[in-house]
Amino acid sequence: MDPITNSNVFGEIQKVYFLSETIFNLIISFFYGLLISFVYKKTHKGMSYSQSFMITNIFLSVIVCMVIMTIGNSISRAFALVGALSIIRFRTVIKDTKDIVYIFWSLAAGMACGTGNYFLALMTAIIISIIAYILHKTNYGSIYKSEFILQFRYNKLNESQKEASYVKKLSEFCSTHNLLNSEPSSDKKSLKLTYDIVLKEDMDSNKFVLEIANCLGVNEASIVAAQNDIDY
Repeated sequence: MDPITNSNVFGEIQKVYFLSETIFNLIISFFYGLLISFVYKKTHKGMSYSQSFMITNIFLSVIVCMVIMTIGNSISRAFALVGALSIIRFRTVIKDTKDIVYIFWSLAAGMACGTGNYFLALMTAIIISIIAYILHKTNYGSIYKSEFILQFRYNKLNESQKEASYVKKLSEFCSTHNLLNSEPSSDKKSLKLTYDIVLKEDMDSNKFVLEIANCLGVNEASIVAAQNDIDY
């Protein structure tokens, strides 16, 4: 076999190897993205859960893997990529700061898969998944288990009334209550009030919200656990 033939065969083998490695890396990064989105789904708390964020984590892992393989060992490609991506601006407000962790995790997983560090990506995924599960189950960082956000609309029927009736209920049922927001209605006849409250020990939240709802001038009373996200 002449040298030209050997060179062609070697070139074909390189192409097949590169193609198979590329497909394998992208598939592995896809499964890592699935794992990250699964952990996010199982450990998420609050009302800011987003299906699109789960899908974004999967895409992000695969795309970063592709970018890393594209750059390879070329410094010029890396600088060209930085220049191309610098025009992108992200204006989406992230409600839960923990979401940033999952974004970085997806980026790191994609980089690991793109460079062929599968074992590193696997061990990191296992450790982070265990940590996320433990923190989720132990409710780590929570100060009060009986902390809630109370919202209701108050119509002040009697301007001469020194103290609204709901204030007595707040003092009766809550160890602390702080006004977070007061929003007047368009006709200026009522206020939408938002309180951060901590119920006293052995106080039932359902009974409390019913008592608030029965107060004079109170409408649309609702209560939400404080670890949930709420707009007010």
